[in-house]
Amino acid sequence: MSSEPLNLSVHSLPDPSQVNAAQLRSGRLRMLLVLAACAAPVIASYFTFYVIKPQGRAYGELIVPTVDLPAQLSLRDLAGQPVSVESLKGQWLLTLVQNADCNKVCEDLLFMQRQLREMMGKERDKVDKLLLIADDAPLRPELQQALTTGIPVTILRAPRAQLDAFLKAGAGQGLNDHLFIIDPMGRWMWRSPVQPDPSKVKGDLNRLLKANAGWDKPGR
Repeated sequence: MSSEPLNLSVHSLPDPSQVNAAQLRSGRLRMLLVLAACAAPVIASYFTFYVIKPQGRAYGELIVPTVDLPAQLSLRDLAGQPVSVESLKGQWLLTLVQNADCNKVCEDLLFMQRQLREMMGKERDKVDKLLLIADDAPLRPELQQALTTGIPVTILRAPRAQLDAFLKAGAGQGLNDHLFIIDPMGRWMWRSPVQPDPSKVKGDLNRLLKANAGWDKPGR
């Protein structure tokens, strides 16, 4: 048996605080990379539409910067029940602001709104029709029936003052004169001219949907 003493090597253990800090930094970096990957299509699509602007100028007026749906917007359905602002998100909204009496000009805009959605073809499932009533008067029964036949219009009431603070009319015009487009994230981003041309509105809407194809999905 050897008489040489037995030598033992002692290795230091890693500092737990240093290990946790390294893991935390790594986790944060991975999270930032995931967020960047998710945001990239949205950023790229808006850059393409607003900066590069393919296929020439827009027919309507682009709203830059976009305006978010106000969280405090007091929405009610025709039965007087409150409706959440969040419920409007998830679809492109072809939006009209009108009074309950709805004259001939109003009826023409509602017809155009209906036709526009149908003109979108296979993309129409991404688009909803929204009518915001700015007073408390009752809708005519025949108008209400027409608006709820087929693919119904979402009809909600909201105070005129709140709508005026959210959507803006063109110079010398009223909200009733325009068609507005609100994107699926709840941002007002486009306003039509007075007496809009449906085919030209369709062109702008097609460009919007194409620019956002990376993140916009059919169905709410």
